[in-house]
Amino acid sequence: MKATKKKVAPIAIDKYIDHIKSDFVSDLKELVDIPSVSMDPNCKKDITKTAVRAKELINKFGATAEIILTDGNPVVIGKFHLSDDYPTVTVYNHLDVQPADAEEWETAPFSMQIVKDKYLGRGTTDDKGPALTALYAANYAHENKIPININFLWELEEEIGGPNFARFLEVNKDNLKTNSIVVSDTIWVSRDKPAISYGLRGMQCMTFRLDTGKKDLHSGLTGGLARNPIGEMAHLISKCYDAKTGEVKIPHFYDDVKDLEQDEIDNFIASGFNTDIFQKAHELYSLRTTDVMDAAKRIWAMPTFEVHGLIGGYTGPGVKTIVPHFSEAKVSMRLVPNQDPNKIIQLVSDFVRSINPDVEICAQGTLQPYVGDFAGPYSQAAKRAMQRAFGKEPAFVREGGSIGAVLSMKDILNVPITFLGLSLPEHGYHSINENYDWQQASGGIKMFVHYFEEIVKIMDPKES
Repeated sequence: MKATKKKVAPIAIDKYIDHIKSDFVSDLKELVDIPSVSMDPNCKKDITKTAVRAKELINKFGATAEIILTDGNPVVIGKFHLSDDYPTVTVYNHLDVQPADAEEWETAPFSMQIVKDKYLGRGTTDDKGPALTALYAANYAHENKIPININFLWELEEEIGGPNFARFLEVNKDNLKTNSIVVSDTIWVSRDKPAISYGLRGMQCMTFRLDTGKKDLHSGLTGGLARNPIGEMAHLISKCYDAKTGEVKIPHFYDDVKDLEQDEIDNFIASGFNTDIFQKAHELYSLRTTDVMDAAKRIWAMPTFEVHGLIGGYTGPGVKTIVPHFSEAKVSMRLVPNQDPNKIIQLVSDFVRSINPDVEICAQGTLQPYVGDFAGPYSQAAKRAMQRAFGKEPAFVREGGSIGAVLSMKDILNVPITFLGLSLPEHGYHSINENYDWQQASGGIKMFVHYFEEIVKIMDPKES
C-alpha cells in the first residue's frame, strides 16, 4: 500500500462503548419505532422514512450516504472513506422487518421498550440492532484512523426475498467496489457459544390449490358425495412428507444432497449445540429428535418440507357443518448445497399431479443454497475478531435460513463474503417478543472493530 499510515494513540474501545451507550439505544429506538414491514403495502411510507433516517444516521458520523431508488424499495449506501490506497470492506444488513401482530406481543412491537439492558421490539435483532452495532464500530475505526475504508449496504427488501436487489447491484456495481463483504444477519448457537456461519440453506416456496366447486355446501345435503378439498389437501401433504419425522417422501428429493465433509462434522460437534437449550430458547414442547448430531444436521445441513398455512372452510367459533369448496396449502422446501430449486419444482409438481391431478401448483420465491469457505483468511479473521471481543472461541456452523442478498452479492460483486452475526436463539428472530441486548451490542462493537483491524492485516501483512 502506498499511503503513509500515521499511528495515532487510539481512544480506549471500552471507554468509547460506555460513552456511546445512551446514543446507541436512542438511535435503535428511532429505527425500531418505524414499522418498516416490506411485505405490507400500507408500510410503504415507513420504508421511505426508514431509508431517510438511515441516511441521517450514517451522515451523523461524518460518512457520506445516499438513498438509491429501485423498482421496489430503496437501498441505502454509506461510506467511511480514508484513502484510495486502503482496503475496503462492505457491511451488509437489512432494515426491513417481518410483520408483527400486536395482540400476540407482551409489548408494542413498534414502540421499543427498554428493560434494563434488553431492547424489545420488531427489528431489534433482525436486523436493525446488528446494523447499528456495525455502524458504531465503523465510527470508532474511522475516528481512530484504522487504515481501512468501510462501506454500508442497507437493504429494505430482504424479508420479501430482495426482488430488486440483484438489479440494484448490477446498475450500481461501479459505486460498490469493495475487497470483501461481511454480513451481520445470522444467529449464534447460544449466548455461551458464539457462532460464525459459512453456509445458508436455499428455499423454494410453492402453493397448492384445489377447487372442487363454486361455493361451500351443506354437509347434510351433500356430504358423502361432494369432494372435500381440505381432506384431499391433507392427504396430499401426508404423501409429500412424514409430519412426525420430517422425512420428505417425494421421489428423488434427496438425490443431490451433498454429504458433509469430516471437518464440517467436527465443527458441528465442537459447536456445543444443545437440544435442551434450543428447545427452551424457541419455547417448544418437544423436538423430533434429541440426538445432538442428528438435530444439528437437521437445522443446518439437511433439506426440509414445511407447511406454513392451510386455508379453506370455516374457522370461526363453533362448528359450521359445510363442505368447503376450496383449499390452499402454503409450503416451502429449505434446500442445501447441490440441490437445484428448478429441479425441485419439477419433482414436486410431478409428484403432486400424480397424487391429485386437480391441484393447481404455483412456484413462488426461489433462493439457491450457499456454502462458503470457513478455512479461508476472511473467515479466520472473523474467528479471531469474535474470540477477542467475546473471550470465547466461535464455532463454524451453517445457517438454517436463507439470505437472498448473499447470492446476489456473490454473483455480481464477486468478492469474499463472511458472516458476523450477533443474534441469539432467545432473541425471537421472526417471532413474537423479538429483542436485542446491550451485551451483544457492546461485544459486537468490539468484534467489528477487531475484524476491521484483522482485514488490514490480511491486505497488508506489515500491519501484523
